[in-house]
Amino acid sequence: MQVETEQMIPITRLQKELTGKLRELTNNEEPLFIMRNNSLAAVIISPAEYELLKDAEDILEHFEIADMIGQRLKNHDGSQNISWNQVKVERGISG
Repeated sequence: MQVETEQMIPITRLQKELTGKLRELTNNEEPLFIMRNNSLAAVIISPAEYELLKDAEDILEHFEIADMIGQRLKNHDGSQNISWNQVKVERGISG
């Protein structure tokens, strides 16, 4: 992963400049990469970016579920299906 150096900040400097850095993040929506001992320790992103990532994660999960359903349906024998009405009758469910 390539990171612009102006988006990196050592954790000790972040502790001193947190309020200002959060304001910058809100204004420009660029992620802030937190460094500790010259290694990436964390990334702070805007709420909008977080929501976008969560939405993408949900979409990927739906694709994975659809793929699993498709795989299971390949071997499905429809002749073994039981109608919902038959299930209700067998279980004594009205309506």
